[in-house]
Amino acid sequence: MPKRAIWICGLFAVEMVLIMLAFQVLASVECRLTPIEAACRGLRGAVVRAMCLAALIGVYLWAAPSARHGFARMARGRDGGRGWVLLHAAAFAAVFVPLFVIAPRDLNDLFGYVFPVLTAGALTAMLAGLFWLAAPRDWQRWLQGRTGTLLAIAVLAFLLPDIAALLGPLWYWDILTEITFRGVVLLMSLVADDMVMAPPFQVIGTPDFLVSVADSCSGIEGFALITAFMGIYAWLFRDTLRMGRFWGVVLPVALSLSWMLNILRITLLVLIGDRVSSTLAQNGFHSFAGWLFFMLLAFGVLVAASRISWLRKDTAISANPSTPLSQDDTAVKLIPFIVFMVSGVVAQTFWTAPELAYPVQVALMFGALWWGRAVLVRYAQWPDMVSVLAGLAIGIGWLAMAPEAEAPSEALMALPLWAFLLWAVIRIAGTVLFVPVIEELFFRGYLQSRLDIGGWPGRALAIVVPTTAFAALHGRYLEAGIAGIIFALLVMRRGRLADAIAAHAVANALIAAVAAWRGDWGLI
Repeated sequence: MPKRAIWICGLFAVEMVLIMLAFQVLASVECRLTPIEAACRGLRGAVVRAMCLAALIGVYLWAAPSARHGFARMARGRDGGRGWVLLHAAAFAAVFVPLFVIAPRDLNDLFGYVFPVLTAGALTAMLAGLFWLAAPRDWQRWLQGRTGTLLAIAVLAFLLPDIAALLGPLWYWDILTEITFRGVVLLMSLVADDMVMAPPFQVIGTPDFLVSVADSCSGIEGFALITAFMGIYAWLFRDTLRMGRFWGVVLPVALSLSWMLNILRITLLVLIGDRVSSTLAQNGFHSFAGWLFFMLLAFGVLVAASRISWLRKDTAISANPSTPLSQDDTAVKLIPFIVFMVSGVVAQTFWTAPELAYPVQVALMFGALWWGRAVLVRYAQWPDMVSVLAGLAIGIGWLAMAPEAEAPSEALMALPLWAFLLWAVIRIAGTVLFVPVIEELFFRGYLQSRLDIGGWPGRALAIVVPTTAFAALHGRYLEAGIAGIIFALLVMRRGRLADAIAAHAVANALIAAVAAWRGDWGLI
């Protein structure tokens, strides 16, 4: 890898650390004290997602020699020009301007003004840095034929923190709690004489600094991260890797190392809070150090696995021919879902009442589907009665198990009648026409088809993983989980994605009709 590329990547890492230190340690921004708590937490989460994306792209470059060599040639060539360097520096400097014009005591109250400066500065600095490394036209050439794979990696990186959060309840297994506390007690006993612990309450520390070990810092994130890294590694090296040995030996070793690393992380957290700075421990170290540690561990495990000949088969990896992005099956299954998810984040961030942004989301979803229409027509098949009846059953079950109706949105009630009716029509259209297509393209069309390798273990995995992600997205885990299983079985029944899309659309149509009749838009 060219030294200039390594130097620029290192600079990015240093700049990210400086931003985190400035806003989470020195300025100590508390999201719960800001007027835009959801946007603040979303911004903090974006840092973790960016770390996941960078790490997974690193694994991809390692696994794909042609991509790695092409990237190296691009980085060795002429850079994007001095203008991008100046823009990167200016944007990075702009991130810190609020710290000099707003008093520290007012930073939380005025974070609504800080947020757009911080977000715009960070995004501009990132893009300018990439174009500093290589000109936009060089990036465009390098991405040709690789966009589908990179989009899949981006989706995984985006969802990985949410998957880790979904696994949080596993922490409350008594055996995991007990052995983790015993490990921390053993390690702390070597360095601390005044240790305090209360295992029933998951509290451990010293008299001056106590830590409540909740699911967010239990180490489950590490298990999810290790498994995700190994999964993408196994997929990229699927033609040369002995899967039984890889999953049967390497995964248990990796999870054991992850658990031990988590014990070390909790211990360091207590020691930093007790002897260095409680603010540093609670904000910067607590928020990001765990993810960084586990990423380094994942890379270490995969590097070791790549050097063990016992895990490899002697076959060559075949290259995939490049296709136009709008006609690439993988890209069309991924990009609308990315647009759908990102539009939701934008709505939560920039609208006080996110439900008012739904027309914008529908427009973006329509644009993404229209862009991929050449691929979508391949899945345009007339469904049979089984799919329609399955959709009706799912809709009835969803309504029967629905929680109590939420209070009507004040923002919607404040709209003029014509505006509310227009919003309602768009809301129903998006729910019935666009969301089923986008979600089924991703969960069943992409995830399920990738995981279905034949045999009952492969079929079970192809149902469980997409269904789990689908349920996590919808919040109502039981109802969404049952629906996801039915959609998956419909696809497997005749090998037609159109059947799942039709069932999803019928279910959503029934739910939307009842929601409009009751005025309970929380149903959808």
